[in-house]
Amino acid sequence: MRKIHFISGLPRSGSTLLSAILRQNPAFDAAMSSPVGTIFNACLTAMGPENEFSVFLTEQHKRDILMATFDAYYRDRGPDRLVFDTNRMWTSRLPALLQLFPGAKVICCVRNPGWVLDSVESLIRRNAFDVSRMFSNPAERSSVYARAEALLGRNRMIGSALTALKEAYWGNEAGALLLVDYDLLTARPQETMKLIYQFIGEPWFAHDFEHVEYQAEEFDTQMMAPGLHTVRGRVEYRSRRSILPPELFRQFADLAFWSSRNNTLAHHIVSEPLPAVPPPSPAV
Repeated sequence: MRKIHFISGLPRSGSTLLSAILRQNPAFDAAMSSPVGTIFNACLTAMGPENEFSVFLTEQHKRDILMATFDAYYRDRGPDRLVFDTNRMWTSRLPALLQLFPGAKVICCVRNPGWVLDSVESLIRRNAFDVSRMFSNPAERSSVYARAEALLGRNRMIGSALTALKEAYWGNEAGALLLVDYDLLTARPQETMKLIYQFIGEPWFAHDFEHVEYQAEEFDTQMMAPGLHTVRGRVEYRSRRSILPPELFRQFADLAFWSSRNNTLAHHIVSEPLPAVPPPSPAV
């Protein structure tokens, strides 16, 4: 069986940066979100009650079909490489993933949600002449408040990731989770990465934090969001002020449920509880 771990968590919280660092290790395969998660969900739906022939599918059939999705997509990577598959929906499929891959770990990238929204908004304003596909209609694009409300919807970019992470965080399988704070990853990359290596049980690899490169130009152009998955240069903490109205920043910052760390088996590499007002944060 191929060895695989997963990267999940919140958007704009370091999953692409983490993948860019991990892929420096020649024994690892890591990238931005793959299509496997979408295919995985489609297979589950196709094998469910909506399919009148699903009565012919045993549990073993379902396991084999889902495993085949991973095997087919990663076949050209070589059987000995450790794969990190990235998708924000993996935390909502944790019971199934751990039955398929009992030793798998899920690294969940998290960040003050106020800065998550700020990062998305900064990207939108930087590409001021592009109409982002993150929004469905002109009303959703009309103001920062409308954009924030849309992104927080349960099936949208920030809201879906938050609810999926909550589901996993308090579930019985939470011991497979490691929450990694974006600010710590950027401010103390070597210490953070060593803790990640310990969590997944892999020997340390000397990463080059001065030259980390990754881009997915074709995908970002398709999304009308150039730079969405671009990582270039040194890993470092870069402080700046938030461009969000203060009350909107506070509304989103209050969504950081993991700051209490109560009643969960999940592991953490996170900073202290979040302040009520926006402090400087890394630019993304």
